[in-house]
Amino acid sequence: MKKTSYALVVPALLLSVLVVSGCGAFRSKKDWERAQQEAPLEIPPGLDTPSTSAALVIPDAGSGASGGSASQAAPVSDGFVLADDADAAYRRIGELLSVGDLGTVTSHDDATHTYQIAVNRGKPEGRPGFFRRMFGAGKNADQDAKDAPASASGATHAVQLAVTPSGTGSEVRAQGDADGVRRVIDALKSRMGSK
Repeated sequence: MKKTSYALVVPALLLSVLVVSGCGAFRSKKDWERAQQEAPLEIPPGLDTPSTSAALVIPDAGSGASGGSASQAAPVSDGFVLADDADAAYRRIGELLSVGDLGTVTSHDDATHTYQIAVNRGKPEGRPGFFRRMFGAGKNADQDAKDAPASASGATHAVQLAVTPSGTGSEVRAQGDADGVRRVIDALKSRMGSK
């Protein structure tokens, strides 16, 4: 009985090894051996690659911002659009600026529709913060006013305001110190009912 069991086991074992090996003996070649080189990619006619010559320009020595002074910060620009033509918008803005609550008009040019404005800085908030009120450090208003930074009282922002035609209306654009530009644009938008 042992001979018949070996006679069955050995061929079954060889057949199972052949099946488990993935039948590699029946393949002729591997796919990577038959691979061929494709043509390189080409830029279609009419399209050019962008110039990268100025992508990494190194600035000259000393041309960067020095210090950290707020007065040397880069000017910002902001604006809005009015339905009025440029002349009418320039006159309306002049009337609003003549009130003087934003600051003083230092100069204006009627030909180019521009105003130079010295915008008042915001006053320090009179009410102390939560923790100062909670722990009693904000009881002396005179001392708090002395502790306030000098930039918060008395100084002004320089802002240039320009009115230019834009389609059927006009565009009002302010440029200068960020806080001054924000104050002028917000005040004029709310008073003139712009977009």
